[in-house]
Amino acid sequence: MFRPLSRPLLAASFLVPALALGAFTASAADQSSKMAKPTAEMQAVLDELKALKAKPVSTLSVAQARMQASPADAAMLVQLQKKVSGKPDAVVTTKDIAIPTAAGNLPARVYTPAGEGPFPVIVYYHGGGWVIADLNVYDASPRALAANTGAVVVSVDYRHAPEFRFPAAHEDAWASYSWVVENAGSMNGDSRRIAVAGESAGGNLAANVALEARDKKATQPVYQLLVYPVAGKDMETPSYKENAKAMPLGKADMAWFVEHVFKDKSETEDKRLNLVGRTDLKGLPPATVVTAEIDPLRSEGETYAKHLADAGVKVNAKTYPGVTHEFFGMGSVVPEAREAMDLASSDLKAAFEAARKQGN
Repeated sequence: MFRPLSRPLLAASFLVPALALGAFTASAADQSSKMAKPTAEMQAVLDELKALKAKPVSTLSVAQARMQASPADAAMLVQLQKKVSGKPDAVVTTKDIAIPTAAGNLPARVYTPAGEGPFPVIVYYHGGGWVIADLNVYDASPRALAANTGAVVVSVDYRHAPEFRFPAAHEDAWASYSWVVENAGSMNGDSRRIAVAGESAGGNLAANVALEARDKKATQPVYQLLVYPVAGKDMETPSYKENAKAMPLGKADMAWFVEHVFKDKSETEDKRLNLVGRTDLKGLPPATVVTAEIDPLRSEGETYAKHLADAGVKVNAKTYPGVTHEFFGMGSVVPEAREAMDLASSDLKAAFEAARKQGN
């Protein structure tokens, strides 16, 4: 299923050195000539996204960015055109709930697989740069995770910027995780077998929940699934230069998100954003780190995986060739997305089984 690359693909990319950290800036002089060619399946989604008249978020207002078609919409249309059935995930049932926090109720969606339980639990955080997207846009990934792992997945929304700037989303991520730990039983879940997962901005939230659980000596997740996580503040990494003009996420788009999330550029130094700059990664749960070749965030995700491994954390990291940011939830139409979901699900199931045996 993998197409040949002009350069060798490094699992986990652990040979990439730690990168000098720069400021969040976008330059018109960035070169994207080295950007890889998408696979045919990935290109079909990008073509559909273009046909839906989706524009780079960097050219839009927040309201416009929230209203326009998403990559998930494009993937759904490709699925319909190819008459691909979503039957494998039909065994999952859903229920929308509200999670009470000090900042107010947070919308959440509970995905329950077939079976009797009690089930393992995954707390999932969606992407969108902490500014756009919601539970509906990111429905495919938690649904597939529930179907493939046999776990209850709680997909959590959080306060968005610019209405609620950093660190509001991070505070909500921890508050919702704590609530799920305390209330897992009401969802036929087992809090002794709990994992965190997230994509993009949500991958950053999941990583921070694992760090906060360790630091607070609270119930620690048994596993963390980090899918192309936001993990650094440097916009001059190799992947930013290669994919400056990539769809659906380019360098200017990331700068746009940062402008709307942080009150001041100095806040990007915060260790919750700049994960690759941290030196306190020991004692964290094992992780699967999924990155995409055609993605500005690839380098920082690969670097964070390396730093986790250097700190003694068990890491399974893989960069998928020929696919872009947002590919993970497109398993119905993009083969690499199915492979990534299979990898993540296998790792999560193994962690849940190990936790079950340890608890007996």
